[in-house]
Amino acid sequence: MEKMKAEAELAFIPFPGTGHLVSTVEMAKKIISRDDRISVTVLVMKFPVDSTHKQLPIHEDHQRLRFVDLPKYEPEKEQSSKSINTFMVDFMNSNKPHVRDVVSKMMAEPTRLAGFVIDMFCTAMMDVADEFGLPTYVFFTSSAAFLGLVLHHHHHDVSDLKHHPDAELSVATFTKPVPVKLLPTVFLDKEGGGSAMFLNIAERLKQTRGIIVNTFAELESHALDSLTNIPLVYPVGPVLNLKTDPHNHPFEEIMSWLDDQPPSSVVFLCFGSMGSFGGKQVAEIARALEKSGHRFLWSLRRPPPQGKFEYPGDYEDPEQILPEGFTERTAEIGKVIGWAPQVAVLGHAAVGGFVSHCGWNSTLESLWSGVPVAAWPMYAEQQMNAFEMVRELGLAVEIKIDYIKDVGMEARELVTAEEIESGIRQLMDGGDEIREKVKEMSGKSRAAVIEGGSSYNSLGRFIEDVVKNST
Repeated sequence: MEKMKAEAELAFIPFPGTGHLVSTVEMAKKIISRDDRISVTVLVMKFPVDSTHKQLPIHEDHQRLRFVDLPKYEPEKEQSSKSINTFMVDFMNSNKPHVRDVVSKMMAEPTRLAGFVIDMFCTAMMDVADEFGLPTYVFFTSSAAFLGLVLHHHHHDVSDLKHHPDAELSVATFTKPVPVKLLPTVFLDKEGGGSAMFLNIAERLKQTRGIIVNTFAELESHALDSLTNIPLVYPVGPVLNLKTDPHNHPFEEIMSWLDDQPPSSVVFLCFGSMGSFGGKQVAEIARALEKSGHRFLWSLRRPPPQGKFEYPGDYEDPEQILPEGFTERTAEIGKVIGWAPQVAVLGHAAVGGFVSHCGWNSTLESLWSGVPVAAWPMYAEQQMNAFEMVRELGLAVEIKIDYIKDVGMEARELVTAEEIESGIRQLMDGGDEIREKVKEMSGKSRAAVIEGGSSYNSLGRFIEDVVKNST
C-alpha cells in the first residue's frame, strides 16, 4: 500500500555556520521522524567561503526531508571590509529572491506549506513568509538564558556600556548579575552596527508564532520560566547529531588510542569549528598539559590567515607549532590530532574531562555524555554559556571565562600555562561534586527527549500547532 503523503510542509532556513546548520538539520529530522504528517524542505544558503557544506553530512536521504541548495553568495569586492551588520544584511537580501522562487514552487505543490522555521540570524526571511501569508517560527540554536539576553537587549540597548566593562546587568533569565565584559562583542558594537542588528533580531523574534529552543526544562528551568510576554517557547533539546562517520581517516586511529587508556583518565581539548590559537598560546597549552601530567587528546587546528573569515585547518606537521621535544616527552600519555570526532570522543569511557570553548552544541554534547567541562570560551555567546555553566549551574569549572578571541581576530591576552594547568587539575582531580552533578544532568538530558519527557512533550505541542496551520 502506498504511503500517505504528508499533510503539512515546513520550509527550514538555517544560518550556514556549522553549529547552526548541523543542529537545524537534526531538528528537521526529529520532526519528520516523530510525525509522518509533516515533511521538511531545508533551504541551504552558501557563504562565499563554503567549506562547511563539504565537511558536514547534512544532505542525507530521509523520507519527507529534502534539501535545496541556493546559489552561492558572491559579495562585491568593496563589501569585504564592511561591518558584520552590513555583511549580514547584504547576505540575507541577496538570498531573499532565491527563497521566494523556491517557496513559490512549494506553494504550487499538493502538500500545504504550513510555515517557515528560521534561524535567529535569518529573521529578514520573515518578509518573504509574510508575502505568502505564512507564519514563521524560529529555531534558536543557543540557550534559553541567551534568548533572554537578546530580548533584554531590545528593551535596554547595552552598547552604551562598552566603556564600562566592570558594570553588571540584571537579566531575567540569569539568577546572577551578568558582567558586561562577558557580553558578545557584537552587542557593544554601536559603530559597526552589531548592536543594531541584535536590536532588530529581538524585535522580529517577538513577531514570530513561536520560538523553538535547543534546551530542556531540567537544565534551564529558571531561564525558561522567566521568558514571559513573548511568543510560545518550545524547549525541545538536546537536539544533537550523535552520528560520526567511522570512515573518516583519523577516526579509527583516535578511537584505538582511547581504547588503550584507563577509564575517565583522558582530558580532551577541542575548541569548535572556528577554534584555533597562535604559536604563543599553543606553547602555553603544551606546557600546561606537560606539567599537569594527565593523559590528553588535543585537537590542534591551524588558524586561517589573519583577518580572513575562513575555517581553521589541520597542520600537515603539528611539530612546526609545538614546543621542541613536546611530542617525545608526552608520547606515553598524550596524542595531538587535527580534526576530532567530538561526539564519539566524548562518549568514550576513557574521557574524563573536556576543555571546551563552550559552544552551545558542545555544551549539550558534554552533558549528554556526562563529561565535565573546563570552560575556555572565545567568541559569539560562548562567554555567556560559560558563565551559565560555571557560575549559575555549577556544571563546569573555569579556565578563563572572560577570554575573548573573535573570529578572524587576535586574542586580547594570553592565557598562561598556570591558568590552564589549574583548570585541568580542577577538572580531573577536583573531587566528585561537579562530576556527580554532570552525570545527573546527563540522565535528565536523555530522559527529556524520550516519550513522556519534557522536550518530547514540548515538541508534540509544536507539531500540533504546525498541523493546525495546514488545515
